[in-house]
Amino acid sequence: MPVPRIVITAGEPAGIGPDIVLLAADHDWDAELVVVADPGLLQTRATALGLSVQLVPFANKAAPRAHQPGSLLVAPVSLATPSKAGTLDKKNAPYVVQSLRQAVRGCLDNTWQAMVTGPVQKSIINDAGIPFVGHTEFLAEETGAEHVVMMLATAELRVALATTHLPLRAVPEAITPRLLTLALGVLHDELQDKFGIATPRIAVLGLNPHAGEGGHMGEEEEQTIIPVLDSLREQGMDLIGPLPADTAFTGNILDACDAVFAMYHDQGLPVLKHAGFGRAINITLGLPIIRTSVDHGTALALAGTGAADWRSLEQALSIACEMSKNRHAIRQ
Repeated sequence: MPVPRIVITAGEPAGIGPDIVLLAADHDWDAELVVVADPGLLQTRATALGLSVQLVPFANKAAPRAHQPGSLLVAPVSLATPSKAGTLDKKNAPYVVQSLRQAVRGCLDNTWQAMVTGPVQKSIINDAGIPFVGHTEFLAEETGAEHVVMMLATAELRVALATTHLPLRAVPEAITPRLLTLALGVLHDELQDKFGIATPRIAVLGLNPHAGEGGHMGEEEEQTIIPVLDSLREQGMDLIGPLPADTAFTGNILDACDAVFAMYHDQGLPVLKHAGFGRAINITLGLPIIRTSVDHGTALALAGTGAADWRSLEQALSIACEMSKNRHAIRQ
């Protein structure tokens, strides 16, 4: 099959995004890597880190080739003002958004087969007067996706979320039959299409302690979650649960499923991050494109120091390559 072409957005220019992209460029990849960034920013940061990287302008003419360590293809976007490592400047917020938009459009027209995003600083983008909730919402709007699902993953564990950044008191009202049906449908279809799992098995957590204990610890399981799961099973989905969250992350259950579906952010993600801190990645499901991301912030204090850990980007690139190949194989 052809070598996939993966586009990377370096994210906030004052953060560690440029650093980890340059570190990744020093390794072998069974994909062609293209970074959307300001070439001058990359060169300045490479010099600060003592890295020798040849920056090559990207031209979409030849077929993709496997990445060559020590070089990096660049689709240029210009900063509004020179960036200093560790120091935010809202003048460069449009550059961050423009980089994302250029990467998305290239994925939609198949210039590149997957998108890997570096960390952004949402506060400085909003300070610049640009409404920006986060990558997930931006990508959903840019691609016209009906419903997206956040999934965090390591090599050993995948956890998808019914709800994301909601106050805990708002979660029960958000857990509706429509939401669960849409989210589980997206998760099931994406496990097939992008992970190459023909018949996915999904472990679904309950909302309440002990998964409601037959209605004695909450009614959401009996009234909402169980009827939805029964309906989806009738449509052919292989679903386990609802399971008590405190015992779901055990070997016998995890060995028997392909993903865990949690009802809210802090129900599933603490376990995943404990098991794979520094190696976890964020995957947006439900988009017409493949998108993976590092699972960390801009780490402004580490930018330009050489202390940034690039393992999350390594995993994000590896999974993006795997998903691209799976999708290509399935669609042949």
